[in-house]
Amino acid sequence: MSEAILEPELPIIDPHHHLWDRRAANTGDLPPPRHGFEAMLRMVPLYLFEELLADMTRGHNVIGTVFMECGAMYRTDGEAAYRCVGETEFVNGVAAMSASGIYGDSRACAGIVGHADLTLGSAVKGVLEAQIAVGGGRFRGIRHASASDPDPNVLGPLARREPGLYLSPKFREGFAELAPLGLSFDAWLLEPQLGDVIDLAKAFPQTTIVLDHVGTPLGIGAYAGRRQERFGVWHDSIRALAALPNVSVKVGGLAMVFPGFASYMSAPPTPSTQLAEEWRPYVDACIQAFGPRRCMFESNFPVDRGTCEYDVLWNAFKILGAGYSAEEKTALFSDTARRVYRLDI
Repeated sequence: MSEAILEPELPIIDPHHHLWDRRAANTGDLPPPRHGFEAMLRMVPLYLFEELLADMTRGHNVIGTVFMECGAMYRTDGEAAYRCVGETEFVNGVAAMSASGIYGDSRACAGIVGHADLTLGSAVKGVLEAQIAVGGGRFRGIRHASASDPDPNVLGPLARREPGLYLSPKFREGFAELAPLGLSFDAWLLEPQLGDVIDLAKAFPQTTIVLDHVGTPLGIGAYAGRRQERFGVWHDSIRALAALPNVSVKVGGLAMVFPGFASYMSAPPTPSTQLAEEWRPYVDACIQAFGPRRCMFESNFPVDRGTCEYDVLWNAFKILGAGYSAEEKTALFSDTARRVYRLDI
């Protein structure tokens, strides 16, 4: 589905997208997908600079982006803890291609958020320094996801983490290395786990923390039919996080399978007007709690392609942002991302 572009001149910095090559997921040898996330991965096996650029130039004024770690292009040799550095090397190459100007004025991957295993404790400092060294001045922080749930049907192929990661002493020993190096932290976890990131943010007030995907509300697996029931619990956690000045929030990710909206993989695809109404309670609550200067709309592409195309997604966000002032819109669509990720675009 394609739509007319709303407010085509409004500058956008997309603070959360991935790049990957998962062509093996398209082979006929794999079993049928058992989870919506698996089905989405097979639908989008390849998302590299060409695909990203095509989305960035669909009509919205995307002036730059921030890459978010996704396990792409890790090194196959060397010390295991350092193999994640290969992802940053790869993405910095894409950023250099974009910065050449050959592909237009927009700057893809102007900021890079990579990965490092913080459970290494203080030994992770060497990995962080290696990431900075290969990042070409673009490396901004790491994401170490902690999403877990007792029901394996919630996360499907991503159900591989033990609960309580952000509370563990070894993780926090590694986390303490971020702020001295000027690095931020992206947190991905699920709504029932939000207390963990609240505790983490209180313990490290000098570290910039970005909550991904509005905290990932749930409406599948054991939570099917309970999204509205749990909205108040989620909202209380959001307000508790908003009370901590070192935390910002990415407003998006609601097009993933996890919230269980009817729009996910719907046929025909859901238009932006309906998406905006589905997502409005979460979006409005986040902006009211954090304020526009600590909120940033995100695409989460290509993962969110399970619900809609890039132009439709940003139309939905523009519908949701329609009631805000010009200054507030600038914050939501570009300035918060620019400031939090320290971008020179």
